[in-house]
Amino acid sequence: MNVAELFRLEGRVALVTGGSRGLGLQIAQAYAEMGAKLAITARKAEQLQEAAEQLKGLGADVLSLPSDLSSTETPQKIVDEVIAAYGHIDVLVNNAGATWGAPAEEHPLEAWNKVIGLNLTGAFLLAQAAAKTSMIGRKSGKIINIASVAGLQGNDLRMMGTVAYNTSKGGLVNMTRALAAEWAKYNITVNAIAPGYFPTKMTKGTLEYAEDAIKQFTPLGRLGTEDDLKGLAVLLASDASAYITGQVIAVDGGISAV
Repeated sequence: MNVAELFRLEGRVALVTGGSRGLGLQIAQAYAEMGAKLAITARKAEQLQEAAEQLKGLGADVLSLPSDLSSTETPQKIVDEVIAAYGHIDVLVNNAGATWGAPAEEHPLEAWNKVIGLNLTGAFLLAQAAAKTSMIGRKSGKIINIASVAGLQGNDLRMMGTVAYNTSKGGLVNMTRALAAEWAKYNITVNAIAPGYFPTKMTKGTLEYAEDAIKQFTPLGRLGTEDDLKGLAVLLASDASAYITGQVIAVDGGISAV
């Protein structure tokens, strides 16, 4: 293969959770531009449909699946619907997530369970369902977990505490390694992307009070842009990453390097 062929995604089926906005939509856009067929999920059907129309405008086949991944029954239903529509799943991007800000000593248990249930348990159940139902039998698959620099370290003391979020993303980081080792025999690669600070709905509140501080402790001195995840997301979904598995790659402007 030449280099262009290594990165092509024509004919591949990519399932992206949390695909209606933010980082999930940016990744879905990248896959659409590279020729993939898409299935996107989110809780809010209206926003999901708007995203689907935008992706169709890029020439992609798009299946939109309104769903709540906090329910343990949802992951298998999603996988079954994607397979019914497209026949198989080549790429899974576990992007859906939630956060909660509070001092650790005051963090509500209900919020802890919500964050861990969606960010970690939901991601595992979806990876398990995709692997069992499609990837293992075909001996082919790419799983990409969207972690966070918050899963690599504690928060800067100028930031609000998010202990459940940090814990969930740290768990996702090591789940990536564990699944990569176990499923390599099936030619399934499992990698994680650890974004730094990007302007999204989830980070809006944080950026309102801490954007200047974030830029100060980010070596590149800026936030992430809508293009900064696309190249890596395509790499990890394509044949160009066939010998990369179990890795966690930070896209954070250098935050995790200092």
